Amino acid sequence: MKNVKSLLLAAAALVFSAAQAQTVDDIINKHTEALGGKEKISQLKSLYIENSVEVMGNTSSTVESLLQGKGYKSETDFSGQKIITCYTDKGGWSINPFAGSNDAQAIPDEAYRPFKDQIYYGGSLVDYATKGNKVELLGKEGNDFKLKVSNGSTVTTYYIDGTTYLLNKSVAKGDMMGQSVEITNTFSDYKKTDFGIMVPYTRSTDFQQFALAYKVNKVEINKDLDPKMFDMPAK
Repeated sequence: MKNVKSLLLAAAALVFSAAQAQTVDDIINKHTEALGGKEKISQLKSLYIENSVEVMGNTSSTVESLLQGKGYKSETDFSGQKIITCYTDKGGWSINPFAGSNDAQAIPDEAYRPFKDQIYYGGSLVDYATKGNKVELLGKEGNDFKLKVSNGSTVTTYYIDGTTYLLNKSVAKGDMMGQSVEITNTFSDYKKTDFGIMVPYTRSTDFQQFALAYKVNKVEINKDLDPKMFDMPAK
């Protein structure tokens, strides 16, 4: 029995040592390479994705537009109504008819901060220091490296696959209809585009009360996007 206990302790020590042997920069550098590499990412100007999305038994279409470093916009056609969420390098806004208004509303700063890095391919991790982010390695959970990313009071936990170095999951605090919720995003079925970057073709977003399941139908790299599309419409 003592021998078994000793072996288990030794195994746990080895796992802990292996996690510590990997530094934050080691993991993020490998993550960056897994996404396509710094050179390829630097050549990315825009990313346009058409998805189908399922929520509460209904299927809708969603279009996502990313202009690198400038703006990210999600437009979902749901039951004939269009829900729009937009983040830019200056702030965010949204239109949600199901919240009782067809007018664009500014996203409060506390709700904007956790998602402001969506304007970048690679999010908060690629070139994290230049974005003002701090990253701490929390060890491993299963085969995933667990990274805590903070920027001021905003904290998100990322789970990086220890084999592929691609992102499996992220967990952050967010706002849903004025209520604080834990938002969990999961990513899978990564495919390399002809351009040479990786895109997760399956993902889900869990808001605790309900979840969205996305499937990618179309990807376009460096599509010509008008920067004005990210401007908040006047009321």
